[in-house]
Amino acid sequence: MSDVFEVLRQDHDQVKAMLARLETGPNVRTGASQAQLEERKALTEQVIIEESRHEAAEEQYFWPAVRAHGAEGEKVAAEAIGQEQDAKQVLAELDTLEPTVERFETLLTKFIDDAREHITFEETQAWPVLRVRISAEEAAQLGEKLAKAKDSAPTRPHPHTPPSEGVLKAAGPVVAAADKARDAVTGRGKD
Repeated sequence: MSDVFEVLRQDHDQVKAMLARLETGPNVRTGASQAQLEERKALTEQVIIEESRHEAAEEQYFWPAVRAHGAEGEKVAAEAIGQEQDAKQVLAELDTLEPTVERFETLLTKFIDDAREHITFEETQAWPVLRVRISAEEAAQLGEKLAKAKDSAPTRPHPHTPPSEGVLKAAGPVVAAADKARDAVTGRGKD
């Protein structure tokens, strides 16, 4: 069983790999073909799906665990959640745009930079707060909760939903079901 840090590291590595592909891949500015732009849109949708699931799981379990460890944990969690809320706004708009629109590339570039900064912040600021305060068994249990939460998490950003553990645990499965139904109808995330 993977502990919380391994679960999060796997997510981070997966997203960083997708971001690298988006950053170096052909785009409308570099004269990408229609097929390349469709692939770019599909990869962007996959990033949005993975980020939405990841952040929802963190808000339910990881950030409350960090917050439980005093003023330092509160401060780190608040800053990270603020970064995530900003990212949800960007991702929600990005999800509505086509890669032929200039704003798509502007938002994608912003998200790539901000996502890398957030991952670094989380790994260097939040993980140490939690790592020194929980046992290996607690870390494994938290990792299991995160992995399970991702399975039933929303696949779209919901920037107007409060990043509250209780709200997400109550409303998250319903919102996730609606997101997944919408994805099935539109074919989003199938590539």
